[in-house]
Amino acid sequence: MRKLFFALSLIGMLMFQSLSYATTILNLTTQETDQQDDADKAEALVEEAPVMEEPEAFEESASVPAEASFTQELKKRFIEGGPGFMGIVLICLILGLAIAIERIIYLNLATTNSQKLTAGVEQALSSGGVEAAKELCRNTKGPVASIFYQGLDRADEGVDSAEKAVVAYGGVQMGQLEKNVSWISLFIALAPMLGFMGTVIGMIQAFDKIEAAGDMQPSLVAGGIKVALLTTVFGLIVAIILQVFYNYIIAKIDSIVNDMEDASINLIDILVAQKK
Repeated sequence: MRKLFFALSLIGMLMFQSLSYATTILNLTTQETDQQDDADKAEALVEEAPVMEEPEAFEESASVPAEASFTQELKKRFIEGGPGFMGIVLICLILGLAIAIERIIYLNLATTNSQKLTAGVEQALSSGGVEAAKELCRNTKGPVASIFYQGLDRADEGVDSAEKAVVAYGGVQMGQLEKNVSWISLFIALAPMLGFMGTVIGMIQAFDKIEAAGDMQPSLVAGGIKVALLTTVFGLIVAIILQVFYNYIIAKIDSIVNDMEDASINLIDILVAQKK
């Protein structure tokens, strides 16, 4: 229940931040428009003034437009794309990144030195028996230690029972590692599709404007097509970003699973050697 409240509060905070971010974007865009109008007026006044050396320098410096930064250009394009589909694509990015970051933190915490743990379990079995080895596994974090504990807990029933417990609990731990990863793949597929849908709807609206105007004006068509294509661009960007995180998470899970399998085999070999 606490995890649910935490997730809902996290999503609420992210949504509030995104709304504040959109408001800031609109304010910045208005300020940039006003500044551009003032610059155009100043440039017109300078052009009407008599030609002198110093005013010429001022005119040249005023006529050179300031290059927009990457963030300003990104804000501008986001607003031009429209709040409808662009907002949905942004939500996909926020939720996908939240799940990806949570999985990365969980997987890094689940990574343990299995060789050191195996050596410690073997030494504990030789010196203090099964209970000492179980205590060592209980005090160690990670899926490998949990699998070792389940196998040692069934060690008194025989090696076969311990092996079955290791295999069964290994499947449980693998499910914990892959938890919520499917949501990331969903957002990877959903973001481009939403972008394509926004493009199609934007094209339909552009053709509706042409039909209403009764004339094929290039400016009328170009504006609608540009806005339509922006949703596709942002959808592809979101998919690319989430795909990088998804591949890293899958590679990390495969590494941990391989480590679990090797450690489980070593544990069974240790138990067999202890029975002899």
